[in-house]
Amino acid sequence: MPAGRTRGLSLRAVLPNAITAAALCSGLTGIRFAIAENWSLAIFAVILAGLLDGIDGRIARLLKAQSRFGAELDSLADSLSFGMAPAIIFYLWTLQDLPRLGWFAALAFAICCALRLARFNAQIDVDHQPHKSAGFLTGVPAPVGAGLAFLPFYLWMATGREEFREPIVCAVWMVAMAFLMISNIATLSWTSIRPRRNVRLELIAGVGILCAALLLEPWWALVAICAVYLALMPYALVRYSRVRRLRQANAGRTPPPAPDAADGRPPAD
Repeated sequence: MPAGRTRGLSLRAVLPNAITAAALCSGLTGIRFAIAENWSLAIFAVILAGLLDGIDGRIARLLKAQSRFGAELDSLADSLSFGMAPAIIFYLWTLQDLPRLGWFAALAFAICCALRLARFNAQIDVDHQPHKSAGFLTGVPAPVGAGLAFLPFYLWMATGREEFREPIVCAVWMVAMAFLMISNIATLSWTSIRPRRNVRLELIAGVGILCAALLLEPWWALVAICAVYLALMPYALVRYSRVRRLRQANAGRTPPPAPDAADGRPPAD
């Protein structure tokens, strides 16, 4: 390279972080729509942030552009898009009818989301992670928690029934989703979902039908997605318990290291 010329920044290093920034902007824009009482656009802005959050990490791994800066930026964006934004949107939509308890519920959701992401960052360099090593997640991911928290809104939009906007019910639901995010229960991750080859065509058809449902009946489709995820949570617990028992059984059958003939101690590594 000729003297005096500096090497430019490659698109490979910028693209994943740019997508993360776009997800952050989308989530925070949802607050603006909520202030204007445009509830549908507010929810869709958070959902769009979730879709962008789902691809930034994969693009970073595909381009081999992972960095600690990107991981920290992603966690900060998640805390704002899936913690603070849903809490404010939910408060403006219904929880403000309970000025004190409603605000406490919104705060609980935002704080639990931040705590979950802080725990994730603290465990990045930890080798012993039983859930992760078995292909599971610990607790409900932040984007999924935000999507589940909006379930009463989906039902309200789909049915028009004001019962789903009841502040007390919505506050209890939001607090429950908050604690699911910081819980230690095993939940399914994409890596643990491995459908059999003989259902490949059915799976492709199902994804196509789901996309059509999201376009034609978005609120009922979102209700169905939430219901399926909640129904799979007990299955994830049973499956992880089976994996853990199998690991414990294999560990029990592992023979101990042979003692050293000289002093009776196991040989050094």
